[in-house]
Order: sequence, then C-alpha cells, then structure tokens
Amino acid sequence: MDHLPAALERAGNEESWAVADAISTVLKNSEELHSWRRHLLSACIKGLIAMYSSNKDGSKQEVERSMLLRLEELLCVVEEVDPDDWCNLVKTGLKYRYRDETFLKVLNIAIQLLYKKESSL
Repeated sequence: MDHLPAALERAGNEESWAVADAISTVLKNSEELHSWRRHLLSACIKGLIAMYSSNKDGSKQEVERSMLLRLEELLCVVEEVDPDDWCNLVKTGLKYRYRDETFLKVLNIAIQLLYKKESSL
C-alpha cells in the first residue's frame, strides 16, 4: 500500500488503479481514507503529467479520459492539491492538450473547486 502511489505515477500503469480502487473500498469506513485519497490524487496528477509528456500526440485518449475522470472524482472528494503538482498539471496539460475537450472540462471543474473563497490554493 505504501509503494502503490509511486507505481501509479508512471505512465502506462492503468492496471494498478484496480488495486488502488480495492484498497479504497477496504478503507471505506477508516480514518485513513482521506489520507489515502490525497495520495491517490497526487499520483493521478503525476500520472497525467507523465502521460502528457510521453504521449504528446494524444494517441491514448481513452486512458487519458479515464484518468481525467478519476482526477475529477478525487478532486471532488479531497478538494485540496499540492500547489506544485497543480501548477505542473496545468502547464503540461495546456501545452499538450489545449484542444482536448475532456481535459478542458475537468480543468474548469478543478478550477471551480480549488479556487473557492475558502481554498488555501
């Protein structure tokens, strides 16, 4: 469990997310769930950055779409993100996916969530 978020950060490691989902299910009523989700959110962001950097032409759209939907889901639950991770995701995403409708939609949702008046970001 401690090593899984690092494995999730690498591009092309979609199968490991099934394990992460299983762990999330086990932790459902646990105090550790929020911390686990924060780790997953960070891993999801770093995974997307790695995907965008290694797959500049966007040929793996379905994998990226599922990661973006996962990002949206985690952001809605966690509502906080590491500022460096966020900055790198926005910069890399806009550089390589500025025309991708799903990326732009999730980016808009994330901006609305993260930049509320109460937000520390």
